Amino acid sequence: MSMTSQEIRQRFLDYFASQGHAVVQSSSLIPVGDPTLLFTNAGMVQFKDVFLGLERRPYTRATSVQKCMRVSGKHNDLENVGPSPRHHTFFEMLGNFSFGDYFKREAIHYAYELITQVYGIDPNRLVFTVYKDDDEAYDIWTKEIGVPTERVFRMGEKTNFWAMGDTGPCGPTTEIHYDWGPEACTCGDPNCSVALDNGCDRWLEIWNLVFMQYNQAADGTRTPLPRTGVDTGMGLERITSVIQNKRSNYETDLFVPILNHIQELLGDSAEEAHRKQVAYRVIADHGRAITFLIGDGVIPSSEGRGYVLRLILRRAARYGHKAGFEGPFLTKIADKVIEIMGGHYRELHERRAFIHETILAEEKRFQQTLTTGLAVLEDMLSSPQVQKARVLPGEDAFRLYDTYGFPLDLTRDVAREHGISVDEAGYQQAMARQRERARAAAHFTLEYEEQAERYLKVLESLRSAGLLAEGAVRHVCYETMEVEAPVLAILKNAEPVSVAHEGDEVEIVLPQSPFYVESGGQVSDTGVIAHYGEGQETPVWQVSVDEARRPLPGLIVHAGEVVQGTVRVGDVARATVDQERRRDIMRNHTATHLLHAALRRVLGEHVHQAGSLVAPDRLRFDFTHAAMMTEEELAAVEQMVNDAILAAYPVETSWTTYRQAINEGVMALFGEKYGEEVRVVRVGRPGDAFSQELCGGTHVNNTAEIGLFHITSEGSVGAGVRRIEAVTGRWAHRLVQRQLALLHRTATFLGCQDEEVDRKVLNLLDQIQGLQKEVAQLRQALARRDFESLLQKVQDVNGVKVLAASVDAADIDTMRRMSDWFRERLGSGVIVLGAAIGNRPSFIAAVTPDLVKRGLHAGQLVKAVAEAVGGGGGGRPTMAQAGGRDLSRMNEALQLVPGWVQRKLHSHS
Repeated sequence: MSMTSQEIRQRFLDYFASQGHAVVQSSSLIPVGDPTLLFTNAGMVQFKDVFLGLERRPYTRATSVQKCMRVSGKHNDLENVGPSPRHHTFFEMLGNFSFGDYFKREAIHYAYELITQVYGIDPNRLVFTVYKDDDEAYDIWTKEIGVPTERVFRMGEKTNFWAMGDTGPCGPTTEIHYDWGPEACTCGDPNCSVALDNGCDRWLEIWNLVFMQYNQAADGTRTPLPRTGVDTGMGLERITSVIQNKRSNYETDLFVPILNHIQELLGDSAEEAHRKQVAYRVIADHGRAITFLIGDGVIPSSEGRGYVLRLILRRAARYGHKAGFEGPFLTKIADKVIEIMGGHYRELHERRAFIHETILAEEKRFQQTLTTGLAVLEDMLSSPQVQKARVLPGEDAFRLYDTYGFPLDLTRDVAREHGISVDEAGYQQAMARQRERARAAAHFTLEYEEQAERYLKVLESLRSAGLLAEGAVRHVCYETMEVEAPVLAILKNAEPVSVAHEGDEVEIVLPQSPFYVESGGQVSDTGVIAHYGEGQETPVWQVSVDEARRPLPGLIVHAGEVVQGTVRVGDVARATVDQERRRDIMRNHTATHLLHAALRRVLGEHVHQAGSLVAPDRLRFDFTHAAMMTEEELAAVEQMVNDAILAAYPVETSWTTYRQAINEGVMALFGEKYGEEVRVVRVGRPGDAFSQELCGGTHVNNTAEIGLFHITSEGSVGAGVRRIEAVTGRWAHRLVQRQLALLHRTATFLGCQDEEVDRKVLNLLDQIQGLQKEVAQLRQALARRDFESLLQKVQDVNGVKVLAASVDAADIDTMRRMSDWFRERLGSGVIVLGAAIGNRPSFIAAVTPDLVKRGLHAGQLVKAVAEAVGGGGGGRPTMAQAGGRDLSRMNEALQLVPGWVQRKLHSHS
């Protein structure tokens, strides 16, 4: 029996571990600290800074199985998923990496040995490509490995040269392809070969080995890198299809259990399942992507990663309904994905409840969207312009897709039922314009990279001058709030200058920094950097520090304004953090940990942090939970946090390995990037922790220092995500003082004691409600009186009683009741009432059922009337309402009613 996908994955890691590689766990699908990427799309993403020399790790060779997503959210990007046997949104990338350790010889030998000996693939089925000028790689394959020269092809830059960007690290690649045999040829070329690079299905690329060998300058010149690197990537889905001898990835054990589960849920026969193959594949592929994206903290939204998730989830839901599912079903697919893959990716089991809640909420929302979209589409199709042209404009079809998530093929199907076609060329043009806007919006990534290059030059110059211990600015924010050190660099727009004058915006670089750098939701410290003359108490120059930043690993800059004197490189300066502000932040950060723990105790283990802000004046905490919290739940959480504060728990920090921390039950947060060594913050006594999380923030030493915790608000920020805002310490005390003062003033105004305010207000509310009822009764009596006089204005239009008049009504409900009286009194007729409500014209139209049969429609009538006052509206055939902007033309609009009725009756006769 061939290997299972789980065995293939594990044997890969075991093999490279035996070759001295550190086994590194997959990073999140959300790239941390890289604004140039929407999703993690390759194994090397988490090692990018290591390859660039910006980050140092305790190993020089590594291996991983990385969760990856390759989809940008464009509609056409998804069209291949389903029809194609190998196209996926989510996939796993097997990889091995060398950071200045081994190079081409070892990488090629490792790859060949793993594939032929560990995986047992027939070497005669393998074909290899190298870069055309890479004699070294060619010789290793042909002379050392012994591959016949006719199976090693030299290729050009398009296929066998890799670059990180227009500038920076780059190098040749070598690829390993699998030959399915002549019978699999789809190109029809008698000389079918990998060298043709024509997309023939006979050849399957299974492994790509990238050799980072050069640094490319802006002018295109390449110079050797001081330290070479190896980055390889092999898709688990592809290698599994080869080992299990399946032409389609969907026939491997990565997908078959999911496809079988779909068939069981639908109750389909084998023949029906085959007929619905595309839908099955879409559901299986997208089900995996949805599960992993939500498991890594992505939430459906209208932009960025959340938009891509929403697009994929809704496409899966739509195909599911086409296949026969009724109602939400994707949570059942997610369960099967978790069952298959949760052994390796344990976070899926831990976050199952959150995954369920998020999927279910979005599926239900999509059902509502479809209902709304259908209604909008029906309006579009019934418009005179479309009825005349028998074509739905592409702009309208795209607006349905962009605004309501209404897919083009569904628009096409509904339009076809009405005998109307869709301008698909116009749709594609509108889509292209949106993509262009998206590309323009993404231009910031180029600016980011250019600025990063300037900072890198500064860092390298400081390192080469020996000014940085261990090659990096020492971060001493945990040890002290004040240091004295020489100014190593002054930067303006990331460019070094030797002096800066009063009023200049600058960034100061010191060999060490006591300032906390914004991270993990905690804002940066502020403070002062100043230079004092010998024996002087007042500064010679002073920089007000607004923020400390880490533009690159190893470099911390202090951004602010020169508020006094002239700053010079080399001056010895004193850097001082605003200590009162820092302590406020520390209170809020520790309180955030207490809040997180309390929420999990009160609401359940499904609660996870989904975002936070730790500022001096407040804390904001986003967490996964589907429902609005009740008053009782909020009170219980607040009380639990304050009890923990009063318990005076010690707050301790320690450093350990990531794996050890997780094994000890320490909580890691969604989307955070963790290295091999992590910092643990424990709140509580030894062996009985109230809270323990991985955290790099600053905290109090004892919970008693927080003083008081008070929740100020709770609300929704997205599907399945709630937000709590709260205050602590001095800010909580100020809030309590303000609220007590407000209570006392209110009691004085009401003429009662503080503790009687609520009862006094309830009594006043009862009185107000009684008066409001009296007012309503008087209004109804006045309306009845006005109605009797209105009956004198009824006109006869071709035998139909028509009343169009303005009334002195206070609200739409009164107007609606008046229309009901009209129908009760006359039995048959048309009525349109207008009134000034909120200084704008409002209309109610009613048509009795017998006249609807004669072609009269209240919705169409009121819409025509409202257009005359610059408004619009609509409704049912018997009852509709509308509004407008121009009150001065209301009577003119009402005068249109008899003529409209006459024309309709004539056209229907």
